[in-house]
Amino acid sequence: MKKFTVHGLFLLLTIIIFSACGSSQTAAEKAQLAADIKNAVEMSDFTFEATYAYPTGYKSIYLSPYYEVKVSADTVKAYLPYFGRAYSAPMDPREGGYNFTSTDFVYQVSPGKRAGNWLVNILINDLDRQVVFNFDIYENGTGRLSVTDLNRQAISFQGNVSIK
Repeated sequence: MKKFTVHGLFLLLTIIIFSACGSSQTAAEKAQLAADIKNAVEMSDFTFEATYAYPTGYKSIYLSPYYEVKVSADTVKAYLPYFGRAYSAPMDPREGGYNFTSTDFVYQVSPGKRAGNWLVNILINDLDRQVVFNFDIYENGTGRLSVTDLNRQAISFQGNVSIK
C-alpha cells in the first residue's frame, strides 16, 4: 500500500510539473504580444475586458465576463457596472452603470513609468456629465481602468486587453 502511495504521488507531481512547463509563452510570443498591444494602443483599437471592480471604500468584486470597453478610432463603447456612491441619481434606473456609445471624445496616449507600459486617457464629451477613462495597459495584455465621474465616486477595474 505504501509503495502504491509513493508511486501515485510521484505520478501526480510529474503531471503537475509538465503541465506548468507546457503553458508558458516563449520569448518570441511575448515580444509579438507586446508589439501587438503597443500597435493597438497607439492606433486606438483595443478592447478592455473587466474581470474585477474596485469601488472606492468597498471590497473588490469579481465580474462576469461580459463587461468591457471597446475603443476604436471613432467610437468608445462602454458597458461597465457601477458600485459606490452617486451624488445625483439618474432619471432612468437602468442607467446605473456606464452603458454608452461615444463619438465625441479626446484620446491621448503616453508611455508609462516602466518600459512596456502605456497610459491612455479618454475624455468623454458627449454625455450629460464629464467622464474620464484612465487606462494603464501593460505589454502582457493586462490593464487597469480608473473611471473619474463628476457625479459619482471614483471606481477602478482590472482586466485584460484584447486586440482584433
